[in-house]
Amino acid sequence: MRYHSIVWDMGGTLIDTYPSVDRTLARVVRAHGEPIEEDLVARLTRRAIAVAIDELSERYGVPHTDLDAAYARLKRSWTTTPPPVMAGAREVLSHVRSVGGRNIVVTNRDRTSASALLAATGLDVDDLVCASDGFPRKPDPQMYRAVLDRNGLDPADCLAVGDRAIDAVASRQVGLDCVILETPGIPVVEDGERITDLRRLIDLMAGDQPISPSR
Repeated sequence: MRYHSIVWDMGGTLIDTYPSVDRTLARVVRAHGEPIEEDLVARLTRRAIAVAIDELSERYGVPHTDLDAAYARLKRSWTTTPPPVMAGAREVLSHVRSVGGRNIVVTNRDRTSASALLAATGLDVDDLVCASDGFPRKPDPQMYRAVLDRNGLDPADCLAVGDRAIDAVASRQVGLDCVILETPGIPVVEDGERITDLRRLIDLMAGDQPISPSR
């Protein structure tokens, strides 16, 4: 077994948050009389939701506060109607436990939102670290360094999984190999291993397929 533990990103990786975010932000723009396709919003949110809100506000003249408020309402709604767990995520989480590894989440999301999402979806993880715990946001590597240290994990025994370039940049700085979950049709500007189905991680953990190197 090449890897035993996984350090996960949350939104867009473990939990399929993007479609509802894309719909919500597009709806706000349309409410201000501007036509917009959700795939355009999707390309922005895959960089960062904050980036999407900034650019949509500037490009379409939509008040920043309206976009912020809509996103905040959406996050509150997830406590009772959460977005779906990403296909294959439960299988991989179970596989990690079966080989004696740990499932750890590192997210830029605030702890209240992250904890609520985990509770609402019923996902059981071994550790959670959030930027709101006092860490710089990704791509700074400090959250990854903290979870490795406090869980006593060797980076060589762990695989990082995310959906954006910042996940790869941050995790590789502490010696983790990283796999990017890519949304078909929305490329991530980052070299390295990419997958479109989380279940491929089971083969990658076994070491049957080499991890593509970064630049």
